[in-house]
Amino acid sequence: MSQLIAKPVELLDAGCIGPKIAKEIVTKINLPADRRVSQLTDAEVLQIREMIDHDYIVEGDLRREVQLNIKRLMDLGCYRGLRHRKGLPVRGQRTHTNARTRKGPAKTIAGKKKVESK
Repeated sequence: MSQLIAKPVELLDAGCIGPKIAKEIVTKINLPADRRVSQLTDAEVLQIREMIDHDYIVEGDLRREVQLNIKRLMDLGCYRGLRHRKGLPVRGQRTHTNARTRKGPAKTIAGKKKVESK
């Protein structure tokens, strides 16, 4: 990755901004690609902050939007919503083995006990 917005990587710390959007912001504001965050002027920082606030959804608003989307799927009762509701993988991954992140720790099932006859 080239050095962007004070390296766009440093912009990424703003929350919910990935490398692609960081590069977009740098090009829209016409900042030099080799500029670091510590070298930005106050006016440039203000310009970046205003652009992010005006054009992009970040942090709490983004989390809220994602949660509302998931809730909408669950209320509709569509397949993806049911998978969210059951706590299973949503995007077609196998569940016979693996999927421990979504399913939680393994619940061991004891084998049948032999009944003694006298």
